[in-house]
Amino acid sequence: MSRLKVIFEKQLLHYLLLLILLSGLCAISRTDGFLPGQFLGVRTRTWFYIGVAIPIMHQIYVWLCWRTQLYYSLLTRLFGRSGFTYYSIIFLILMISKFVFILFLAISNKNSFNVNPIVSYGLSLVFGLLVLYVLYSIARYFTFRRALGIDHFDPSYREAKLVKEGIFRFTDNAMYTFGLLIFWIPGLLFLSKAALVVALFSHIYVWVHHYCTEKPDMRRIYG
Repeated sequence: MSRLKVIFEKQLLHYLLLLILLSGLCAISRTDGFLPGQFLGVRTRTWFYIGVAIPIMHQIYVWLCWRTQLYYSLLTRLFGRSGFTYYSIIFLILMISKFVFILFLAISNKNSFNVNPIVSYGLSLVFGLLVLYVLYSIARYFTFRRALGIDHFDPSYREAKLVKEGIFRFTDNAMYTFGLLIFWIPGLLFLSKAALVVALFSHIYVWVHHYCTEKPDMRRIYG
């Protein structure tokens, strides 16, 4: 298989699954009373669209950077050792933006989800503790550089062992399974139906990224 073909490996499946997810979101967003409210003079519907668009931009960005770096060393050729730094900065900007715009959406759409606040706030606390444990486990055992994908840039990391300490004792994909619960917290705190739907979309879409982009990459990097 040519390098150009492997760059697009499983991306047709990626976009097919994305289309299915977007079709579901479109149907949900058209239901009566789903997107009431506004925040900072911006309607909930606009915050909803932005909240969906950023995760898509994020995963396409990661796919493009990872694959072109893995097979062409594009970023390190262009920027030398700073290639990973530049990639990481944009990655983190997009990650933080996902949370910020889900928060804005939750505020705009607050009190649209009819559930006992005690249940909602309790789940927020549990999710928050799990996210903190994930961050601790990454910092203590995994490192944030590996979490960002340094193994696509630095061949020396490709000899690193699978981490089985901290929260990684329970699952190899703790960052996706538990770390992304952070995006559910705004919707739970503000009882926002739209924010919870976007959090669900973001969480599912990361697993699409895992199976269509990350897993094939890991197979080539680690064998």
